[in-house]
Amino acid sequence: MNDKEKIKVLLVDDHEMVRYGLETYIRLSDDLELVGEAADGEEAVHVCDQLHPDIILMDMIMPRMNGVEATRIIHQRYPQVGIIAITSFEDEHMVQSAIQAGATSYLQKNITLSELQDAIRKTYQGKRVLSPEASQALVNLSSSP
Repeated sequence: MNDKEKIKVLLVDDHEMVRYGLETYIRLSDDLELVGEAADGEEAVHVCDQLHPDIILMDMIMPRMNGVEATRIIHQRYPQVGIIAITSFEDEHMVQSAIQAGATSYLQKNITLSELQDAIRKTYQGKRVLSPEASQALVNLSSSP
């Protein structure tokens, strides 16, 4: 696979160690290319404007601008960009807010390398990937009175 066929990925997380770990995962894949990083939502919007990634791995809880707001802005500007909300929190309303803001997929940070790679590829194809926790959260919200 040549560079033109690689899926361009942008990492957005306020924790440097999380970005480093995700970067390592991405670099292990022949068909994925890390094109940039951002430490908060404001920076994510700016970097996305410059780099035009295919996929964004977007943390939800960050300073200055959270992931839901950054997702909303990026999705409005670039609806073709796949946004994967990724978090360590199991908040039902956050799942709903992220999906409503334009996130294509929603994952927990406890995923494996192969699950992350698969989610990036599926999201790039326009498919929705939800962690079991996110799926359950959406079911709970839709069935609550």
